[in-house]
Amino acid sequence: MEFGLQFFPDIGPEIKAADVYWRECLQLTALADELEYTHIRTVEHHFQVYGGYSPAPHIFLTAAAMRCQKARLITGAVLPIFNHPLKIAGEIGMLDAISEGRLECGFARAFLPVEFQAFDRSLDESKARFFEGMEQVRQLLENENVTNKGEFHSFSNVTALPRPTQKPRPPFWVAALITPESFEFAGKSGFNLMAIPLPGGKMNELIKIYREAWKNAGHEGRGKVMLAHHMFCHEVHDTALEIAREPLNRYLKSLVNAASMWLTGSSSHDYPGYDKIIETLSKETADSQIEKSAAFIGSPERLVEQINEYQEATGGFDIASLQVNFNDINVRDAENSMRLFSNKVMPQIK
Repeated sequence: MEFGLQFFPDIGPEIKAADVYWRECLQLTALADELEYTHIRTVEHHFQVYGGYSPAPHIFLTAAAMRCQKARLITGAVLPIFNHPLKIAGEIGMLDAISEGRLECGFARAFLPVEFQAFDRSLDESKARFFEGMEQVRQLLENENVTNKGEFHSFSNVTALPRPTQKPRPPFWVAALITPESFEFAGKSGFNLMAIPLPGGKMNELIKIYREAWKNAGHEGRGKVMLAHHMFCHEVHDTALEIAREPLNRYLKSLVNAASMWLTGSSSHDYPGYDKIIETLSKETADSQIEKSAAFIGSPERLVEQINEYQEATGGFDIASLQVNFNDINVRDAENSMRLFSNKVMPQIK
């Protein structure tokens, strides 16, 4: 099992300036190779405290590529609905070259109505724009002189530059929440899967759907599953809880605030039941997240036990993508947590 670092900004200027936040992220990134964290990952979101400091993940990952030499660089994830496929393909080729072939490309549908509103996109076009955009990016990376006439974007005889360093292209990931069809699509298409146990749900059943779709489609192996978790480790279990509890509670609150339009009238056939999902998340706390293993927070001994138990409960996943400096966690505390987790937890995970 691998462990990597996910930087998900959950703060605004009133808490921490953007230059300070990203400087701290790069400081932690510089420790990745030494501490054997295998990837660096960041998100795409816009306009709000929840993720808004990261509107262009390729920019941060380019800087991160200069601070580590081995860790993979993962977009978690780019949103095709807000980006032209020609631009996405060009940025992927450029970052894959700069990082000497370490880029991996995650794609997601987006789910915050306020972002759709600002970009003048319809929630009801979410699936169609996602599938079209991801397929067009794939074609542009794998082939030259590409012509594609889509519903939303069309182009003729285009060769994206730079060409990808990895052949035929960097690995693709699909982000999924709790919709079974999303897990099935990722497996059937032969793409890796990135998921979030944040809202709970039966992750073992969803991973099984992915694995079975992968197998039934005739792909070799069984694919890769990455789950995102908040993580904070301290020698003293109660101290870990004391330091991380309120930052995680604030993170959860900012997520619900960002998605609040689902509770005030937004609806779409592309997002069935999202009002209920956000209502459920509004009741989540740091303690409930820890209880269901969506967050790994505690002493090394407790985290070893928790992660091994969760591995068995889910039927096994391949990579944990860890948020280590969520909300206003102090960078020194995050670094100490990373070191302790690397030294005392990672070697004991089955």
